[in-house]
Amino acid sequence: MRCPFCGHIEDKVVDSRESREGDSIRRRRECLSCARRFTSYERVEELPLVIIKKDGRREPFDRQKLMKGLLLACQKRPVSLARLEELVTDVQARLMERPDREIRSRELGEWVMDELKGLDQVAYVRFASVYRDFKDLPDFVKALEGLMHKEAAAGRPGASEPPRPQAQALFPGEAAEPPAPKPRRK
Repeated sequence: MRCPFCGHIEDKVVDSRESREGDSIRRRRECLSCARRFTSYERVEELPLVIIKKDGRREPFDRQKLMKGLLLACQKRPVSLARLEELVTDVQARLMERPDREIRSRELGEWVMDELKGLDQVAYVRFASVYRDFKDLPDFVKALEGLMHKEAAAGRPGASEPPRPQAQALFPGEAAEPPAPKPRRK
């Protein structure tokens, strides 16, 4: 296997382990040229999963592309890489269980968003903003209102009423709200 660091094609396997699901083998390798270590995975090759894009194009399911999108959505969020890997594995397993090998990108996106909603709501909104192609602020606000409405319906504490927006200063030194007028004395 080619070393991702120096490009040398000879390496030695340092460790081999089967994944928890038993569907892949994880191998730790060490390059014989630069001595750096890297990981490779072996999976059984199956019929390809095909994603039908919005414009009708078909492209093979790309596990790494999904992972990249999730990493962007979860950037600077308290979500572990292991949990994201598990989410991608779950989505891929769900795809594999389908009798047909094609799925619309919209349906796949909904699956991912459902998983993210329970994992991290900020990551959910980030992913949804790209996936649903929010054009402007009202689109974004609608998604947030929908999320808050669902929380209230689920009976989560503190979610029964949407929080009222608080005025905030736009510039340093500016008052957040104009001072209330003083009552006049007669």
